[in-house]
Amino acid sequence: MRLNKYLYPPRLSLRFWPYWRRNFLVWKKLIIPSIFGNLADPMLYMFGLGFGLGGLLPNMEGMPYIVFLAGGTVCYGIMNTATFEVIYSGFSRMHAQKTWEAVLNAPLHLDDVVLGEIIWAACKSFLSALAILLVIWVFGLSSSLLILWIVPLSLIIGFCFASMGMIMTAISPNYDFFLYYFTLFITPMTLLCGVFFSVTQLPPIAQTISSFLPLTHAVNLIRPLLTGHIPTDIGLHIFILFIYGTISFYIALVLLRRRLLI
Repeated sequence: MRLNKYLYPPRLSLRFWPYWRRNFLVWKKLIIPSIFGNLADPMLYMFGLGFGLGGLLPNMEGMPYIVFLAGGTVCYGIMNTATFEVIYSGFSRMHAQKTWEAVLNAPLHLDDVVLGEIIWAACKSFLSALAILLVIWVFGLSSSLLILWIVPLSLIIGFCFASMGMIMTAISPNYDFFLYYFTLFITPMTLLCGVFFSVTQLPPIAQTISSFLPLTHAVNLIRPLLTGHIPTDIGLHIFILFIYGTISFYIALVLLRRRLLI
């Protein structure tokens, strides 16, 4: 019964915008190290495995391995950027810096703050995707104009993973707790969802599990665009990502209400 008072629907409004803008203004002061930090991991994977391992492999799914890997790397970069933003930066603002506590003294609800955090993380993942796409274009890995669709799709993917990461922010007592999320969920999902190799190489049970994971649907949306093909089942992939994001947003919101609105 006590939980019921936290289960009311989200109170969504445009009041999240000032909080989003606050995060943006802070980020502007650290824009260069932030961009390089978000790009370093996916770029190392793309060039290290793409040119190194790719030289030993035949084409994968009808494309050069480095192009195959580039599609997965875009999704990996979006996921990582959105996840790190809500988990580490968001947790710092909530717990260590007490930014949320200060903001909630203004005429804003907790719902506005949480939505602002998630939209901000999605926008950062959008910038990460844009930077990776620029690298892909410079190195001539794709010449299709369809890759421009990756830009709006990155917002949907970023929203999905930011909302999922916010659940961990809501229940974590300290920074060390986040290692469980990366070790038990993010890393296995990266290996199961076709980022580095085709899902068809996995055992049948692993392929079944992969089909339910959001990163698989993100990869299936992004990778065909690099080769100039329209993805199959576009509506299904977007719908599943949206459902993951929406449900996770509500769960995170309920948990944060319990944690902060005592």
